[in-house]
Amino acid sequence: MSEIFARDLGGKRVVGTDGKIFGRLHTVTMDPDSGALLDLVVEPGDGSPRPASERSDDDRLWVPVDRIETVKDQIIVRSSR
Repeated sequence: MSEIFARDLGGKRVVGTDGKIFGRLHTVTMDPDSGALLDLVVEPGDGSPRPASERSDDDRLWVPVDRIETVKDQIIVRSSR
């Protein structure tokens, strides 16, 4: 994946490879020791897939960054099983 600045990610729509809209990117989490990105934290939209295992207490979706397929006008992620 090419280099992308975090400031360019804010508010991008997050969509699954199956076409389901997860919502809009709220923030990203990272490992403070290594600086590695860990998760996309997504503000869910209406009808977004919401597996309980991927939700935070404030109902945001946590999508591991290893599921990212592409980042352009929107962020495409591999959909859950």
